[in-house]
Amino acid sequence: MQAKVTILIIEDEKNICDFIATTLKAQGYKAITTALGRDGISLTASQCPELILLDLGLPDIDGMEVIRQVRSYSSIPIIVISARTQEKEKVMALDLGADDYITKPFGSNELLARIRTAMRHGSRPGGAAFDKPYKAKGLVIDFDKRLVTVDGESVHLTQVEFKIVSYLARNSGRVITYDSLISHVWGPYADDNNRILRVNMANIRRKLEKNPAEPQFILTEIGVGYRMAEDENQENE
Repeated sequence: MQAKVTILIIEDEKNICDFIATTLKAQGYKAITTALGRDGISLTASQCPELILLDLGLPDIDGMEVIRQVRSYSSIPIIVISARTQEKEKVMALDLGADDYITKPFGSNELLARIRTAMRHGSRPGGAAFDKPYKAKGLVIDFDKRLVTVDGESVHLTQVEFKIVSYLARNSGRVITYDSLISHVWGPYADDNNRILRVNMANIRRKLEKNPAEPQFILTEIGVGYRMAEDENQENE
């Protein structure tokens, strides 16, 4: 019998915690729950869950501190679940090492989709080869051949534009912060001014999207970063 995937829920609002646990158990996951951040850190070390769902507003320590401590020794996927909607909170959590951020209230389908995405990325060995081209809604990115097509039509991207698109595609379904994207494309000492990134993104959307004002491939997480549409190859795995 295959062992159940264990998910640790660190959430002090009982009704939300119960809702999440019930949802997970109905999908065949094993759910461990705690209302305290310190207990969550201990359970991460002792129970070795495959994923953590973390509220930021905990009664003992801030959820940001939980991320810091867990990331000091583990790369386990962490999805932040919080009522905090400020952009700086989202950016801070992601920069500290959270894999994704979902804002309350949320539905079970959205939660489960985010969990599947985070676990797929978490299961990849660091630097795993991406042999399969990215495919979503008619967009195909062949990483090896450096080819981009939309509905079978070739699209010419500059070297920088391709680097942006391929990085987002390799992390499809996850929000990538502006700073992370700038650092990856232009290097760690690049100016953190988002203007050059916005200009390149505008050009990319003009080339890829049917309606750049309503993008379907690269979605903006306002004030935080960008999220690439989920790779259909991964959805079918």
